[in-house]
Amino acid sequence: MAEAARAEHVRGRTLLVVMRAFVTVHAVAILGQPVFAGRYLIGDYDMLAMHELGANIVSTVALAQLVPAALYWWRGGVQWPFWASLLLAGGETAQYFAGQAGALDLHIPLGVALVAIALGTLFGIWRTGARR
Repeated sequence: MAEAARAEHVRGRTLLVVMRAFVTVHAVAILGQPVFAGRYLIGDYDMLAMHELGANIVSTVALAQLVPAALYWWRGGVQWPFWASLLLAGGETAQYFAGQAGALDLHIPLGVALVAIALGTLFGIWRTGARR
């Protein structure tokens, strides 16, 4: 019985490491977005393609991040990373379509909020309190 409990602990710990990796990659990717947009707005028009590529990467990572977040919660970890990941995935989907539509009145403030949520998730998942 003790061996089964230890194996479960190792699986939970592994999921936390995977979750931290996804959240870190997500935060790094989303932090590039305002840089690319800012460069575009000051006249470096090639950066719009980088901003679009970044949007594709950020959205893909956000959707993929839902899997380890759900598994981590299911295995007895805290549930807030799943809800934060779901909020980010939904918000980034809206962000993507707002950008494609040129709705900057939504795209810019939503982008600021998403960066803040992604950074809050990053800091939270690396805190000791994020463990079981």
